[in-house]
Amino acid sequence: MTETPAPMDSGEVRINALEPWPDTVEWRPVSHDLIWVELVRLAIWLVIMLGAMIAGWVLVGHWIFGAGLGLVLLFGLWRAIVIGRAVRAWGYAERERDLLVRHGLLVRRLSIVPYARMQFVDVTAGPLERSFDLATVQLHTAAAASDAKVPGLRPAEASRLRDRLTALGADRAEGL
Repeated sequence: MTETPAPMDSGEVRINALEPWPDTVEWRPVSHDLIWVELVRLAIWLVIMLGAMIAGWVLVGHWIFGAGLGLVLLFGLWRAIVIGRAVRAWGYAERERDLLVRHGLLVRRLSIVPYARMQFVDVTAGPLERSFDLATVQLHTAAAASDAKVPGLRPAEASRLRDRLTALGADRAEGL
Protein backbone atom coordinates (compact mmCIF):
# COMPACT_ATOMS: atom_id res chain seq x y z
CA MET A 1 0.00 0.00 0.00
CA THR A 2 1.50 3.32 -1.02
CA GLU A 3 0.78 6.50 0.76
CA THR A 4 0.04 9.62 -1.26
CA PRO A 5 1.73 12.75 0.01
CA ALA A 6 -0.40 15.57 1.32
CA PRO A 7 -0.71 18.57 -1.01
CA MET A 8 1.77 21.33 -0.34
CA ASP A 9 0.84 24.92 0.43
CA SER A 10 2.24 27.52 -1.92
CA GLY A 11 5.75 28.41 -0.82
CA GLU A 12 6.19 25.26 1.27
CA VAL A 13 9.29 23.29 0.41
CA ARG A 14 9.37 19.57 1.00
CA ILE A 15 12.66 18.11 2.22
CA ASN A 16 13.45 14.43 1.78
CA ALA A 17 14.33 12.99 5.20
CA LEU A 18 16.78 10.57 3.59
CA GLU A 19 18.63 13.42 1.88
CA PRO A 20 19.68 15.59 4.82
CA TRP A 21 21.33 18.29 2.73
CA PRO A 22 18.47 20.05 0.97
CA ASP A 23 19.24 21.80 -2.29
CA THR A 24 16.56 24.38 -1.56
CA VAL A 25 18.92 26.59 0.45
CA GLU A 26 22.05 28.50 -0.51
CA TRP A 27 24.91 26.66 1.20
CA ARG A 28 28.02 28.63 2.13
CA PRO A 29 31.21 26.54 2.17
CA VAL A 30 33.98 26.77 4.73
CA SER A 31 37.50 27.79 3.68
CA HIS A 32 39.55 25.16 1.88
CA ASP A 33 42.47 26.16 4.14
CA LEU A 34 40.74 23.99 6.76
CA ILE A 35 42.13 21.03 4.77
CA TRP A 36 45.65 22.15 5.67
CA VAL A 37 44.71 22.61 9.32
CA GLU A 38 43.31 19.07 9.43
CA LEU A 39 46.35 17.66 7.60
CA VAL A 40 48.70 19.29 10.13
CA ARG A 41 46.61 17.87 13.00
CA LEU A 42 46.80 14.44 11.37
CA ALA A 43 50.58 14.76 10.94
CA ILE A 44 51.01 15.64 14.63
CA TRP A 45 48.88 12.64 15.63
CA LEU A 46 50.82 10.37 13.26
CA VAL A 47 54.21 11.49 14.61
CA ILE A 48 53.09 10.73 18.17
CA MET A 49 51.57 7.35 17.31
CA LEU A 50 54.42 6.28 15.03
CA GLY A 51 56.96 7.33 17.66
CA ALA A 52 55.17 5.24 20.28
CA MET A 53 54.97 2.22 17.96
CA ILE A 54 58.64 2.47 16.93
CA ALA A 55 59.75 2.90 20.56
CA GLY A 56 57.69 -0.14 21.59
CA TRP A 57 59.09 -2.19 18.72
CA VAL A 58 62.69 -1.22 19.53
CA LEU A 59 62.32 -1.74 23.30
CA VAL A 60 60.16 -4.87 23.34
CA GLY A 61 60.78 -6.27 19.87
CA HIS A 62 57.34 -7.90 19.69
CA TRP A 63 55.72 -8.22 16.25
CA ILE A 64 52.53 -6.55 17.49
CA PHE A 65 54.29 -3.16 17.43
CA GLY A 66 55.25 -3.72 13.77
CA ALA A 67 51.62 -4.56 12.99
CA GLY A 68 50.53 -1.46 14.92
CA LEU A 69 53.00 0.63 12.94
CA GLY A 70 51.48 -0.64 9.69
CA LEU A 71 47.95 0.02 10.89
CA VAL A 72 48.82 3.56 11.97
CA LEU A 73 50.39 4.26 8.56
CA LEU A 74 47.39 2.77 6.77
CA PHE A 75 44.95 4.81 8.86
CA GLY A 76 47.02 7.99 8.28
CA LEU A 77 46.99 7.45 4.52
CA TRP A 78 43.24 6.78 4.47
CA ARG A 79 42.52 9.82 6.66
CA ALA A 80 44.71 12.10 4.52
CA ILE A 81 42.69 11.08 1.46
CA VAL A 82 39.34 11.60 3.20
CA ILE A 83 40.14 14.98 4.79
CA GLY A 84 39.61 16.96 1.58
CA ARG A 85 36.18 15.50 0.96
CA ALA A 86 35.22 15.89 4.61
CA VAL A 87 36.11 19.58 4.63
CA ARG A 88 34.19 20.17 1.40
CA ALA A 89 31.15 18.55 3.04
CA TRP A 90 31.00 21.30 5.70
CA GLY A 91 28.60 24.12 4.96
CA TYR A 92 26.07 26.44 6.54
CA ALA A 93 23.00 28.28 5.42
CA GLU A 94 21.28 31.24 7.05
CA ARG A 95 17.52 31.14 6.78
CA GLU A 96 14.82 33.44 8.11
CA ARG A 97 14.23 31.58 11.40
CA ASP A 98 17.19 29.24 11.78
CA LEU A 99 20.73 28.35 10.85
CA LEU A 100 21.51 25.07 9.07
CA VAL A 101 24.91 23.41 9.51
CA ARG A 102 25.85 20.34 7.50
CA HIS A 103 28.83 17.99 7.58
CA GLY A 104 29.81 14.36 7.25
CA LEU A 105 30.54 11.90 4.49
CA LEU A 106 29.50 8.43 5.55
CA VAL A 107 27.08 9.69 8.18
CA ARG A 108 25.65 12.99 6.99
CA ARG A 109 24.52 15.36 9.69
CA LEU A 110 22.25 18.35 9.33
CA SER A 111 21.85 20.54 12.42
CA ILE A 112 19.04 23.08 12.41
CA VAL A 113 19.45 25.68 15.14
CA PRO A 114 16.53 28.09 15.61
CA TYR A 115 17.72 31.63 16.32
CA ALA A 116 15.33 31.91 19.26
CA ARG A 117 16.98 28.91 20.97
CA MET A 118 20.53 30.25 20.84
CA GLN A 119 21.92 31.24 24.20
CA PHE A 120 25.30 32.50 23.09
CA VAL A 121 27.73 32.32 20.17
CA ASP A 122 31.49 31.75 20.53
CA VAL A 123 34.21 32.55 18.04
CA THR A 124 37.40 30.59 18.73
CA ALA A 125 40.73 30.24 16.96
CA GLY A 126 43.50 28.03 18.27
CA PRO A 127 47.15 28.55 17.32
CA LEU A 128 46.91 26.24 14.32
CA GLU A 129 43.73 27.91 13.04
CA ARG A 130 45.23 31.38 13.57
CA SER A 131 48.31 30.43 11.56
CA PHE A 132 45.98 29.73 8.60
CA ASP A 133 43.82 32.84 9.35
CA LEU A 134 40.75 30.77 10.31
CA ALA A 135 38.21 30.74 13.14
CA THR A 136 35.35 28.55 14.36
CA VAL A 137 31.86 29.77 15.26
CA GLN A 138 30.30 27.67 18.03
CA LEU A 139 26.56 27.98 18.70
CA HIS A 140 25.30 27.14 22.19
CA THR A 141 21.69 26.29 22.95
CA ALA A 142 19.88 25.15 26.09
CA ALA A 143 20.25 21.51 25.03
CA ALA A 144 23.93 20.53 24.93
CA ALA A 145 23.26 17.91 22.25
CA SER A 146 22.01 20.57 19.83
CA ASP A 147 25.12 22.73 19.88
CA ALA A 148 26.56 23.24 16.41
CA LYS A 149 29.82 24.62 15.09
CA VAL A 150 31.03 26.06 11.81
CA PRO A 151 34.81 25.66 11.49
CA GLY A 152 37.12 27.10 8.85
CA LEU A 153 35.75 30.62 8.54
CA ARG A 154 37.83 33.69 7.88
CA PRO A 155 37.86 35.95 10.99
CA ALA A 156 35.81 38.68 9.27
CA GLU A 157 33.13 36.15 8.23
CA ALA A 158 33.18 34.57 11.69
CA SER A 159 32.61 37.99 13.28
CA ARG A 160 29.85 38.83 10.82
CA LEU A 161 28.11 35.51 11.46
CA ARG A 162 28.49 35.88 15.24
CA ASP A 163 27.02 39.40 15.20
CA ARG A 164 24.15 38.40 12.90
CA LEU A 165 23.28 35.31 14.94
CA THR A 166 23.44 37.25 18.19
CA ALA A 167 21.17 39.99 16.82
CA LEU A 168 18.69 37.51 15.34
CA GLY A 169 18.73 35.43 18.51
CA ALA A 170 17.93 38.49 20.64
CA ASP A 171 15.15 39.58 18.27
CA ARG A 172 13.56 36.13 18.19
CA ALA A 173 13.87 35.62 21.97
CA GLU A 174 12.01 38.88 22.64
CA GLY A 175 9.05 37.55 20.68
CA LEU A 176 8.66 34.52 22.99
